[in-house]
Amino acid sequence: MRFGKKWKLSRRYVGPYKILKRVGKASYALELPAELAVVHQVFHISLLNKCVGEPTSIIPLEIVVVKDSLTYEDVPVKILDHEVRRLRNKEVASVKVLFRSQSVEGATWEAEAAMKSKYHHLFPSYSIPS
Repeated sequence: MRFGKKWKLSRRYVGPYKILKRVGKASYALELPAELAVVHQVFHISLLNKCVGEPTSIIPLEIVVVKDSLTYEDVPVKILDHEVRRLRNKEVASVKVLFRSQSVEGATWEAEAAMKSKYHHLFPSYSIPS
């Protein structure tokens, strides 16, 4: 049985599921949920991937507010860096933005003008000393 349609960007894996017991030398019985009751619970080791939970990649559910349309808004927290990129005939100002559900390594470069228009509170107002 296939787990949904096989398209270019579709998920290839379902899980993670707890291993109940080892069956033979290279097979494992998994604890599958009720919606996968029609699938046999014993899988060969070649069909399984190790799931290593990395604490830095886990997002606490209290932070993310999921809307009715199953989407959420990622709110920027801080501006980490500023850079002006030179293209062929123009310059584009970019800022490195840290979002609420990301680590520092996952910060992304965004257009400065777009970020200033939506999140002006993140940009400090510099005053020239007299």
